[in-house]
Amino acid sequence: MTTTSAPPAQKIAAKQRPGDIWFSGTAVFAGSMIVVTLAAVAIFLIVQSIPALGLTSADASLLTTNFWDYVLPLLFGTIWAAFLALLVAVPLSLGIALFITHYAPRRLAQGLGYIVDLLAAVPSVVFGLWGILVFAPSVVPTYKWLNEYLGWIPLFSGQVLNSGRTILTAALVLAVMVVPIITAICREIFLQTPRLHEEAALALGATRWEMIRMAVLPFGRSGIVSAAMLGLGRALGETMAVAMVLSATNVVTLGLLTSQNPSTIAANIALTFPEAYRLNINVLIATGLILFVVTFAVNALARWIVSRRKEFSGAN
Repeated sequence: MTTTSAPPAQKIAAKQRPGDIWFSGTAVFAGSMIVVTLAAVAIFLIVQSIPALGLTSADASLLTTNFWDYVLPLLFGTIWAAFLALLVAVPLSLGIALFITHYAPRRLAQGLGYIVDLLAAVPSVVFGLWGILVFAPSVVPTYKWLNEYLGWIPLFSGQVLNSGRTILTAALVLAVMVVPIITAICREIFLQTPRLHEEAALALGATRWEMIRMAVLPFGRSGIVSAAMLGLGRALGETMAVAMVLSATNVVTLGLLTSQNPSTIAANIALTFPEAYRLNINVLIATGLILFVVTFAVNALARWIVSRRKEFSGAN
């Protein structure tokens, strides 16, 4: 009996259709452009930031002492505002996603899903106008109540700002902005939960909440982390809404209700860049480099957390 040998790889490659070759090359080019663009941005930020790292107040008018004393309060404000926003947005988004996927009637769930998706398309300037004209004045009575009854907690101590344009207000506006992103991802993750897992939990006598706690949330844990990190990236880089709402003084403080509020890197760049000149431009670009590094680190951490759960699937 004679056996035919498999054709060599060169012959298989030669038989590829022109459309396959064109599509493969286009896909490789598009994927490589992401890396090239990221590298180009990083190189630009590093090159433009090097002159600013060793500057003092005698070299740039933006600086009071040196560059690091200038950027550290901004970095603190960026992380603090984003943390407060996630502290509000993640539980709210999980509740909305669970309601849409497991509690609401189908027609209501579809309508709520459309509304959440449309909310993500609202420009940040609109959120900023809403925050400064409507939301900030309306929360002042609540802030005064918190200050009166919970003023012994450092977060709510001090003199309440009558305009309401505090770091807490900015964080709540950011929370509203990131809720649609986190909700949309969590909703899709929860819908991917294997039906057999849910039915098995219910068959064993679990209530609907116990089924969600035992089957849905463990299955979607990595997706929840990814959604939260994506929302965190949006909160870290948000510019106009924070710049419009926040009354900043560039200080490091944990107070949420007073006139002493830390600013964020993105908002500071947006407000200061139009009047910057010479080395002050390098200072602002250097602060942008710090924000770039923080955002990159957050995404790397999210990828690491997700990779730890990649072996889990609905089949096992």
